[in-house]
Amino acid sequence: MVFPKWIEKGDKVGVTACSAGKTSPVDWIRLNSAAEQMKKRGYIVTETPDVRTEEKGRSAAAKVRAEELLSLVKDDDVSWVIQACGGDYLSEMLSYVDFEEIKKHPKWHQGYSDPTGLLFSITTNCDMATVYAGNFGDFGMKNWHPCLEQNVAILEGQQSVQKSFPFYKNGFAERITGYEDYQEDTPVKWECEEAQTELSGRLLGGCLDVLLDLVGTRFDKTAEWCERYKEDGVLWYLESFALSSERLTCGLWHLKEAGWFRHASGFIFGRPTFFSSDYEIPYKEAVEAALGELNLPIVYEADIGHKAPRMTMINGATAQVSVENGKGEIYMVCR
Repeated sequence: MVFPKWIEKGDKVGVTACSAGKTSPVDWIRLNSAAEQMKKRGYIVTETPDVRTEEKGRSAAAKVRAEELLSLVKDDDVSWVIQACGGDYLSEMLSYVDFEEIKKHPKWHQGYSDPTGLLFSITTNCDMATVYAGNFGDFGMKNWHPCLEQNVAILEGQQSVQKSFPFYKNGFAERITGYEDYQEDTPVKWECEEAQTELSGRLLGGCLDVLLDLVGTRFDKTAEWCERYKEDGVLWYLESFALSSERLTCGLWHLKEAGWFRHASGFIFGRPTFFSSDYEIPYKEAVEAALGELNLPIVYEADIGHKAPRMTMINGATAQVSVENGKGEIYMVCR
């Protein structure tokens, strides 16, 4: 595994929009605020040209998005590339991504939701660690949530242990000023079959809705990557945005049959965002219908994904995870 160098004060943070862009005045305020917050912490922020444009869900044409990403990849002063936001069409630009150049210029790539397509592909195609954590807009809140401070500390090499948070934001609220925090309103409780559960392995995962689009494409090197690290075991972390119970079960079955879980050591599921079922099947039952026969530990309701606050998950890092009485802890090592 290639682990980029830790970020340092004075480095550039490159913001790009490989999926959608940001066009509302409130979103621009939040982007500006995020840049100011980074500046206060010693970092320089640079944006690619189409971060603040959008047409039909795309910040720019697929080839243009790939070119803008490449400009940050080739900039040796940039050590941390963060996606502006999520969206729906990132997969289009993968056709134009120069993975060879990404290999030549190791640096941290971060985002969540639709950016899964890029992060996951970099890790499995380039054997390079990537970061599943907040998009750049998250850093625009006036008073940073501890998860954001933690995110920076981890990439500075100053922190390796994360503990589950007390509360999370269950739903979405319209932004008025652009400086809003997460407005947490629901107690966090990690769930698993046993009162106390231990998991370990090399982390890999992201948003399931996006991962399902990668299966069978020329970018799908997942089974080979998992084979490479079979001695460690692959600890999958997954979260869904808008999958129904039916799509969740069939999607996990699809990944299993594609060989993605052959060397799995366990699964950590984040809180689902929009979940429904035509047959009144609960989330856990839908997951276990596909994965139960593997007889591996499964954790639910973890601080991963769309329902913030979110932990910083490094694809490719080895991790030890413990869950006890609804609380979780993750210890990551980049080796």
